[in-house]
Amino acid sequence: MNKKELTDAVADAAGLSKTDASAALDAFVETVTKALKKKKTVTIVGFGTFQTSRSKAREGRNPQTGEKIKIKAKTVPKFKAGKSLKDAVNK
Repeated sequence: MNKKELTDAVADAAGLSKTDASAALDAFVETVTKALKKKKTVTIVGFGTFQTSRSKAREGRNPQTGEKIKIKAKTVPKFKAGKSLKDAVNK
């Protein structure tokens, strides 16, 4: 499902216009992104939790040359599905 299909589904389910559903979806994504940039956790009970995780700097290898390279530390977003979502998918 792409963004347009998701927007259409939300519009139908909530009885909104496609424009309003698109604006709501954009606002949701923007709000979660801003919270994650501030290292905050976003929890939607029953759905899941958005959070960040820090990966350590490490040494890797270039697979083509075998040369050692340094991989910088970075912050990555993570999503952990809630119990209700897991149960709904596994039915």
